[in-house]
Amino acid sequence: MNLSTFRSAAAHVAAAFCLFGAAAAPALAAPIKNIVLVHGAFVDGSGWRPVYDILEKDGYNVTLVQEPLTSFKDDVTATKRVLDSLDGPAVLVGHSYGGAIITEAGNDDHVKSLVYIAAHALDVGETEVSNGKKFPNSTKAVIRTPDNYLYLNPANYPADFAGDLPRAQAEFEAHAQMPTAASVFTAQIPDPAWKNKPVWYMVAKADKIINPDLERMYAGRAHAHTVEIDGASHSVYESHPKEVAALIEEAAQQSGQ
Repeated sequence: MNLSTFRSAAAHVAAAFCLFGAAAAPALAAPIKNIVLVHGAFVDGSGWRPVYDILEKDGYNVTLVQEPLTSFKDDVTATKRVLDSLDGPAVLVGHSYGGAIITEAGNDDHVKSLVYIAAHALDVGETEVSNGKKFPNSTKAVIRTPDNYLYLNPANYPADFAGDLPRAQAEFEAHAQMPTAASVFTAQIPDPAWKNKPVWYMVAKADKIINPDLERMYAGRAHAHTVEIDGASHSVYESHPKEVAALIEEAAQQSGQ
């Protein structure tokens, strides 16, 4: 075999290996583009606006759930209604009591990962009330109505729920609360989605509504990708939208299908 023939044969072999390698290499998963945001007790979805704006600007399709806070079943149903409307997979995000909702609704096939923002990630047999007794919070502001709904005393709301928000904003939110059925805080979840799906968690280190140590416990046992925010109140999703959006985008990028 002359030198020219040898070089030609070698080139063909190299090309064949390149083609084989390209065929054998797995395709990189595209990031998930659907994000569903679930609010917590006493508030509505409008508090997600700063996070929504960042995610939309970054090219995500963001939908907010406006759950009625009338019962745990109703709130899960409202969330699943949004999930059923989606074309493709989603990252499901919950704040506060919204974490309990996504722990149940997250079993939906659309959901590929869960993001908890200072939120409850309950296990079988647990309730928010029972966990709150093990890890007491710092507020005594809860008021019960005659028909068994709860809300926070507006005088205490700024310091207890929204200590790192501008005072005027916190006071407005204190008077725009959505009373929440007391029954939701004793809801139990038979099949927690965090046991089967990847989890991201944000701990608000100055939270007075959920004890930060309870948040750390939730994150640890779920083997969550965890970040902690210094000085963050329970309203961390409003006061630190860049960090919250970054955590959600990390989940979207790393759990693509």
